[in-house]
Amino acid sequence: MTRAAREKRNERNRDSGARLLLRRADRRMARIANPLGNLLVDIFHYGALFAIGAATVWAAGHEFLAIFGKSHASVEDLLLLFIYLEIGAMVGIYFRTNRMPVRFLVYVAITALTRLLIGEAGKHGVSHTDMMWISGSVLVLAVALLLLRYGSARFPSPPSDDESKLK
Repeated sequence: MTRAAREKRNERNRDSGARLLLRRADRRMARIANPLGNLLVDIFHYGALFAIGAATVWAAGHEFLAIFGKSHASVEDLLLLFIYLEIGAMVGIYFRTNRMPVRFLVYVAITALTRLLIGEAGKHGVSHTDMMWISGSVLVLAVALLLLRYGSARFPSPPSDDESKLK
């Protein structure tokens, strides 16, 4: 073997040694960074869920007290309380399963549009086209909800580890 070939082989060995050291360092950093990153994401995740849940309870309580202050409840008030209930249920499901229940978002949207429609119907001089647009939007959301229900029944997602612990 010539001297140039030996030097080339030694250089390759040094390069592969450096690569090996880099791979080992990368694995060590990943063993430290991945759990730390997961912990920080979980802290944010649970903190945000608690904040959203607390804000929902606070807003629903405030609305409930306002209803008692008026001495009567309108249909709009009751629908608003249903929206708070749906948001609370959505937070609870997300807290337990770590999955966003998209259907509940659609329920909230349908309830909000229904509340808007009832409010608009009580006004004098309301454009009928506005009411038709709102009604059409409710219909589109209802069809989307039907498609979501069909898709989740026909193509269920596999249970996660968290869901299997709940049962």
